[in-house]
Amino acid sequence: MFGDFFSNIGRYPSYFVTIILGIFISAFGWLAPLWKRPVTAVALVGFLVGVVMTIALTLKAMLGLTPVA
Repeated sequence: MFGDFFSNIGRYPSYFVTIILGIFISAFGWLAPLWKRPVTAVALVGFLVGVVMTIALTLKAMLGLTPVA
């Protein structure tokens, strides 16, 4: 009885990973054709770096994080 329960609970991490990968693939699958041309690949990398930097700097300013000297 309890063995089946814990066996089922042990499968949840694999379900979670599968769902997250499915969401990631469906959300970013439309970017795949853009990687085939070098010009669009460079533009895409620049855009992604810009988005990450914007989020990082915004969070740093909002949270008041400053370097410790």
